[in-house]
Amino acid sequence: MSKSVLCALELSDKTVDAKVLREAARLADLDQAQLDVVNVLPDFGESWVSGFFEDHHHDRAVKETAEHLSKMCEEALGAERNAKVRHVVATGKAYQEILKVADKAGTDLIVIGAHKPELSDYLLGPNAARVIRHSTCSVYVVR
Repeated sequence: MSKSVLCALELSDKTVDAKVLREAARLADLDQAQLDVVNVLPDFGESWVSGFFEDHHHDRAVKETAEHLSKMCEEALGAERNAKVRHVVATGKAYQEILKVADKAGTDLIVIGAHKPELSDYLLGPNAARVIRHSTCSVYVVR
């Protein structure tokens, strides 16, 4: 039985993200588990790239992403279900932050999308593959 399900979304393809989110909600509802939804923003703070952004850029990006995440959840799951979802916006390398959020939340199951396969990815995106490889809990991949 799962007590906590973490759904990792890229917010790049609304149709794919909605499918992954609905599956994560279905799995959480089976066990009456908490549903957390996470999106990870890239971290430009440690590289020369950060010099091109104003100081408030990151805060604005987090705020806008959180709003987008909540809106997507409401559209895919409905307002009542969305009110019970914990929305998380993290910053860093996607797979590392997904695993950190899962660990901190006591996640029993991570739900992640496979995304469109490319030859170099060999049917799984690089972040999904890393989450699967390094996770200490079960990972459910939505195709």
